Amino acid sequence: MAQHGDERQKSPSRAVLLEKFGGPENLTVQSVPEPHAGMGQIRIRVTAGGLNPMDWVMTSDAATAARFGLSLPCGFGTDYAGVVDEVGPDSTGYAVGDRVFGTAVSRALADHLVIESAGSISTGVAHHTPDGVDDRTAATLSIAGSTAAAALAVLDLGPDDTVLIGGAGGGVGVFAVQLARIAGARIIGTGSASSADYLRSLGAEPVAYGDGLADRVRAMGGGPVTAALDLHGTDTVDVARQLGIPDKRICTVAAAIEGVPAANGANAGPEALRRIARLVDAGDIRVPIAATFPVEEIRSAVELQAERHVRGKVVIGLSV
Repeated sequence: MAQHGDERQKSPSRAVLLEKFGGPENLTVQSVPEPHAGMGQIRIRVTAGGLNPMDWVMTSDAATAARFGLSLPCGFGTDYAGVVDEVGPDSTGYAVGDRVFGTAVSRALADHLVIESAGSISTGVAHHTPDGVDDRTAATLSIAGSTAAAALAVLDLGPDDTVLIGGAGGGVGVFAVQLARIAGARIIGTGSASSADYLRSLGAEPVAYGDGLADRVRAMGGGPVTAALDLHGTDTVDVARQLGIPDKRICTVAAAIEGVPAANGANAGPEALRRIARLVDAGDIRVPIAATFPVEEIRSAVELQAERHVRGKVVIGLSV
């Protein structure tokens, strides 16, 4: 018999849904049948969700959605944090009241989320939230943190490295810069002129992106750049090659370039994410929250996040 919390029948359940694929104008918050934990499952009362570019990229059109196995009506959002409020039979590792965070691809923004207790990144997964990490912060960790960890594993940075990170102030960049700093590397981070102080606060030496970037990096001195991470496309890869960095020490996360290693969050493994959560708990990594929106304002939140000029993470607040 499933364990359940005291609020099992007290609140309606809502979810962010798409009735057709496209932009944020198609997102709606709808009442849905309240799900319950079945055999081998847990139910999570979601308190916060973190937005990522993949959320709106996956649902931007029918062809792209099909590549990710999505069909209409479709949920939205992947990163979440919350509290376990039901534990189904034969579920292990969780108890009612446990604080958790994790991923549920294109269905995380809902009052209640059911996942397999032995789930995976593709089916939905939950990690225990450290006591010192609040739910808003926990909801930002999974996709961006895993992606950054996977990319840093490719580059294998150490104290003798100087790494150029393109898009250092974005959602993944926040984690990549700080993980590189913990590895002992010197970090040069690209961004707009107005983001210079923000990049310094993360631990990067700022440099303006755009034409002439390679010359600006050379003018910074301090020895050769030995590695590069491109978080947006291919521009940083082109500059890295101009700087003489070998392809094997360049990594991309948003483009495929022959000869250049690529990384995504699925490559990182659960221990990498648990390490990031511990580092956040210890204060060694901080996660800037650029904005928090109630779920009823999901369209405005996605519009802001999709502009790609946000410094830090955009979070959706849910309550039931």
